Amino acid sequence: MFLALIGIGGVALVLLFATAIRQPYHKLMAESLDEVPARRVALVFGAGVWPGGQLSPVLEDRVWTAVALYKAGKVQKLLMSGDNRFVDYNEPKHMGEYAQSLGVPAEDIVLDYAGRRTYDSCYRAVHIFQVSEAVLVTQRFHLPRALLIADGLGLEAVGMVADRRPYLNADWYRLREVLASVAAWWDVHVSHPLPVLGDKLPIE
Repeated sequence: MFLALIGIGGVALVLLFATAIRQPYHKLMAESLDEVPARRVALVFGAGVWPGGQLSPVLEDRVWTAVALYKAGKVQKLLMSGDNRFVDYNEPKHMGEYAQSLGVPAEDIVLDYAGRRTYDSCYRAVHIFQVSEAVLVTQRFHLPRALLIADGLGLEAVGMVADRRPYLNADWYRLREVLASVAAWWDVHVSHPLPVLGDKLPIE
């Protein structure tokens, strides 16, 4: 019984801590294009690509929202950051292709092939692509963690909510984000892991 109480107390503390570190970033989340301040770059996070190159609903909505920002004149460049660690899996490539199909010129799309997780995408945006401020484009459940990471890495960011439909497993995503936010806080304030790096590629 005593151990069970300790376990419950530990979980409660983790949830309270996660809520506390995520809360300040809700005020930086825009619901509409009018609420987004102009930034040069939109950072679009990878999610999932199905066989054949079809974007998952979550990822399709992120790219669609980023294109809407571009067409509204809110951003000038789209930085597509996703996973490409396997030969037959390439998130940035398909993200870029979808953005082009929606009317964005190829020269305004930048592909980051080593955005394996949110931390990596933000870190590489700052250190590889030399981005100092950006609009982060992702779903509501993911934005507080993305903004927390960006803030911790020195990337001045606001978030654009990319929710355009209900998502399968949305409750699981929200629960996962609570725990992932604690891990993200640890990364930016304690462990400071290094992602895949390389030559600097400033977004002109």
